[in-house]
Amino acid sequence: MSLTEAETVDWAAARKEMERWYWWGIPTFFRAPWDEEPGGSEIAVLGVPHSSGNGSTERDQHLGPRAVRHVSALYRRGHGRFGFVPWDVCKIVDAGDVPLPEAMVNDTSVRHIELYAKRFAAAGTRVVSIGGDHSITGPLLKAVAGPGSPMTDGKPVALVHFDSHTDSYHHLPHWLGNRRSAAHWSSYTAIEGNVDPTRSSQIGIRPNVGTPGSRNTSEELGYRVIGMDEIERDGWERVASQVRDRVGDAPVYVTFDLDVLDPADAPGVSNIEPGYPGLRIGDAVRILQSLRGLNIVGGDIVCLMPTKDSPNQITAMNAMVVAFEMICLMADRMRTDKPEHRPA
Repeated sequence: MSLTEAETVDWAAARKEMERWYWWGIPTFFRAPWDEEPGGSEIAVLGVPHSSGNGSTERDQHLGPRAVRHVSALYRRGHGRFGFVPWDVCKIVDAGDVPLPEAMVNDTSVRHIELYAKRFAAAGTRVVSIGGDHSITGPLLKAVAGPGSPMTDGKPVALVHFDSHTDSYHHLPHWLGNRRSAAHWSSYTAIEGNVDPTRSSQIGIRPNVGTPGSRNTSEELGYRVIGMDEIERDGWERVASQVRDRVGDAPVYVTFDLDVLDPADAPGVSNIEPGYPGLRIGDAVRILQSLRGLNIVGGDIVCLMPTKDSPNQITAMNAMVVAFEMICLMADRMRTDKPEHRPA
């Protein structure tokens, strides 16, 4: 091709045409534009590459954001059941990763995560975070909810918590030295006024997990613990109805630990629970979609272990699906406030 021929190519149009192909271009979350400014979007997808908050298991969860960026480039942008494209009604960006210069020091990193996320809350930007181990949820909750939060008018959130484990071990002073660990966050955020446990549910807890008494600590705090035995007995529809009724009119934060899923759907997690069935991805998606219309102010997906995933990266892909559902729940609620985008 001569220089003259090259000058006749409409490179902007060519790039636009290539955007549909997942293997072309720089991988961002869902091929969204990159914008790290807190006020640069209405919904920001934020990577939190942190893995020193759960020293009892493998620590490659910091590789999760990169893995989800890679697979999410291929995902469809339209929501079939909600009947809209979230990018058509909201500005949604990849906001990069939280800088964690002391990544191997959990409690310092937890503080850095909180301070970084507060910048987005102050700007009124809703954040879907990709972790990272489950210690990231504590600082993200403290950034978005409770005393002084502009996102919730200072109110605590109703927590919708998908997990195999309760993560409410306030009967233990630390987890292998970490005090704001993956095992403590759902306790200290309730005690410190960021979460209202009386409106919150912990969904998918396995019947055989944790330190003896770990479920009791959640119930002492006021959480509704919905174990897998109950889900198998009653079905996802009843569970979804109970979760929504419990939330009421409170603002909502959703955290999704991928180990809640059955190992068939999520083999690449840091605390895999074999032997007892987990939540199947289709049922998890249905429960998430049942939250439609609620005021979801933030969410996260945690505990992806790309180094343990299957060759087809099914765990990363299911993390991508959950992130997309959270984005759509936020965007669908937000479009009701925009007359030009209100559904007929």
